[in-house]
Amino acid sequence: MRFPLRFFPQKTNIDFMRVRWLNFIVSLLLVAATIVLLFTKGLNLGIDFSGGLLIELHSKQEADLGVLRKSLSDGGFGEASLQYFGDQNSVLIRIQAHEGEEQGKITEQVKQTLGKTLGDDIEYRKIDYVGPTVGQELIQAGYWSVALLMVGIMLYLWFRFEWQFGAGAIVALLHDAVLMIGFYLATGYEFSLTSIAALLTIVGYSVNDSVVIYDRIRENMRKFKQMPMAEIINLSTNETISRTILTVSTTLLASLSLVLFGGEALHGFSMSLVFGLIVGTYSSVYISAPVLILFNVRADTHKK
Repeated sequence: MRFPLRFFPQKTNIDFMRVRWLNFIVSLLLVAATIVLLFTKGLNLGIDFSGGLLIELHSKQEADLGVLRKSLSDGGFGEASLQYFGDQNSVLIRIQAHEGEEQGKITEQVKQTLGKTLGDDIEYRKIDYVGPTVGQELIQAGYWSVALLMVGIMLYLWFRFEWQFGAGAIVALLHDAVLMIGFYLATGYEFSLTSIAALLTIVGYSVNDSVVIYDRIRENMRKFKQMPMAEIINLSTNETISRTILTVSTTLLASLSLVLFGGEALHGFSMSLVFGLIVGTYSSVYISAPVLILFNVRADTHKK
């Protein structure tokens, strides 16, 4: 006799729609908090966007950040940003770039200043330089990549389902994108090109999850033409919830391995993936599907 392995009951009957208004309010409050933080605190833009010189170094002696900051300031490099990177012998230095500065010249001057403070026994593990103009171009490219992706997703869902489904998915994706930015604002992690990559990854994951639920909603709308829309969404979500949980669990395991073993360089990226996976799953269940009720989608008017 075979006993199939099941992690979840074969049939669940969770009333997801009962708390939809509470979830809408919580999401609106989080979005509002993100907007407030964006204007009051601002993103910690990385060198990719702000432009400047990024140096990761390792010294045999412990580095005093206050002494290093003063020596760089006295050397004419302004208010440099310094932080320990793993231990007190490793330091990450960010220096703002200015128009007309030559990369090779400013890099050599910074090295000379650091050598006078820490001695000659310094290992430079990473040196990146991005000009201010290039940084602005990268910001614009990031905006366009996210905007075009969302437009493409909306058109795809519009043609595959109906316009209400496309609009519902875009509402959920905007929700995920804004909360991802809120995560960077709240934690202070550096926002760089890898952050854009994490954002696009979560948007793709979230829309895939929403499409699975939308497919089941469409099937049930054809089966139960007289059933209220809230009940159809509840039924469809319950029928796909085991797949949703298993998918996010396995993906979270991969992301958590990056958090634990990816090192400091990938810590912000991997933590944003973990946060985004949770938010993306939440929005697929509690945002993209319930929004269909607000758009007055009904089973008896749904096209074949």
